[in-house]
Amino acid sequence: MSRAVLQVFEEYQKARVTFVQTVADLATRPQNIDALQNAGVMALLRPLLLDNVASIQQSAALALGRLANYSDELAESVVTHEILPQLVYSLAQQNRFYKKAAAFVLRAVSKHSPQLAQAVVDSGALEALVNCLEEFDPSVKEAAAWALGYIARHTKELAQTVVDAGAVPLLVLCFQEPELTLKRISASALSDICKHSPELAQTVVDAGAVSLLAKDISHNDAPLKRQVCSCLAQIAKHSVDLAEVVVEAEIFPRILHCLKDIDEFVRKNAATCIREIARPAALGALGVSHGHTPDLAKLIVNAGGVAAMVDYITEARGNNRLPGIMTLGYIAAFSETLALAVVVSKGIPPLKDALINEPEDHLKAASAWSLGQIGRHSPDHARALAEADVLRRLLAVYLHQDSSEDLRTKAKRALKSVIQKCTHLPALEPLLEAPPNILKYVVQQFAKVLPSDLNARKSFVQSGGLQKIQEVKAEVGSKLHDYIEEINMLYPPEIVQCPGKSPTTALAVCRKMMLSKAEREIMEDHI
Repeated sequence: MSRAVLQVFEEYQKARVTFVQTVADLATRPQNIDALQNAGVMALLRPLLLDNVASIQQSAALALGRLANYSDELAESVVTHEILPQLVYSLAQQNRFYKKAAAFVLRAVSKHSPQLAQAVVDSGALEALVNCLEEFDPSVKEAAAWALGYIARHTKELAQTVVDAGAVPLLVLCFQEPELTLKRISASALSDICKHSPELAQTVVDAGAVSLLAKDISHNDAPLKRQVCSCLAQIAKHSVDLAEVVVEAEIFPRILHCLKDIDEFVRKNAATCIREIARPAALGALGVSHGHTPDLAKLIVNAGGVAAMVDYITEARGNNRLPGIMTLGYIAAFSETLALAVVVSKGIPPLKDALINEPEDHLKAASAWSLGQIGRHSPDHARALAEADVLRRLLAVYLHQDSSEDLRTKAKRALKSVIQKCTHLPALEPLLEAPPNILKYVVQQFAKVLPSDLNARKSFVQSGGLQKIQEVKAEVGSKLHDYIEEINMLYPPEIVQCPGKSPTTALAVCRKMMLSKAEREIMEDHI
């Protein structure tokens, strides 16, 4: 072949190389994406995937991956231009560099939506990706694991297709490889699979993943610890049995050390894992799920988990606080003893702080719920909340005009459950100005306690509480009206009819009461 002819081909090849490398570089900058799309870049890149020069194929795949990664519209364009079948075909034929780039494209397409992930599955990509997990090159395994995780994360059905393709045992093997990036991505992919259902989580458990994951809770690499804690949480959340499998891998007390980790995402994921272990038992105790055991919650408490979680909530802010807040609520929900452990570990102040100072309503709502779980057990638990001024704070968020419906509902339920247990009446008096739907529970407690507590009856007059309930406009026949009448019957008509009397006048009236000598002496001492 003459030199002139060779030169033409060399220039053509050089132009293709320049074009595809330039496009790949331009695709890294968002401001260039629209221009590339308008220039018809997809149609120009597609034939280059089958170029006879390997470096051009790889650069074309890399450019497509970057474009597809940018938006679902461009990912959809990859599908409509029938690029996926070419990538899948090449995955089985080309070298490791191309396989890595092709897997990147499949991942970029899959990440946007279940529909696009399904398109990747329909193209036959799963078998090719699973085969890549057996490649010698760790970077190819990593790219394939990443793509499989992105497919599995969307829906239970897509995750099941990944499992059916035989990915789980190979992902577990990949997790055992020494390369950190491969371990991270494998753990992430396993997490994406087992999060959807108990059955999928059980598949991961059956592959022997839990003990391997648990060993790396104490690893020095923060990104790996994030993924390990996340995966264990996704397994534990489904049932008591699965939570017990995680606990039996001896994650305590090592996972508690992660709550003090320098990396905030390690701290949050560790807190989330502990929350998911506490959740099944707590929900069972609340009648939400079938089959429950206190052992998981007790184990967390006995390992020092409550104190560690209280410290975590105290230091964390924003959404990072949420798993810790919920964990204390789940532990407290199970029994009086476990709720007392939260009180003794000084769990009320940080929960109250979150209720007052967190700007997001869902965090306030979680705090209200957890505080309600602490105080609902007994008068002692309720008193601990009342003396911490929690009841007044719950009422404030319930009445706040900007509070969400969920926050109002949880604050009301917490108030109701704690008030109905509270016998420390001075703490309830600030709530006498609550709206009728809350006030009836407050007045009910006074009606329960006052008849048997002389000192409380006198204090109720002194503090002006009796006067306040006379000012309440209660509908005749309502429970609130009945409770007020029960209280009024404990006092002479002179006091009830003239609730605004001064303490001196009230004392004169009280002297006329049909009381024993000892009772009058006590009355005179207090008024």
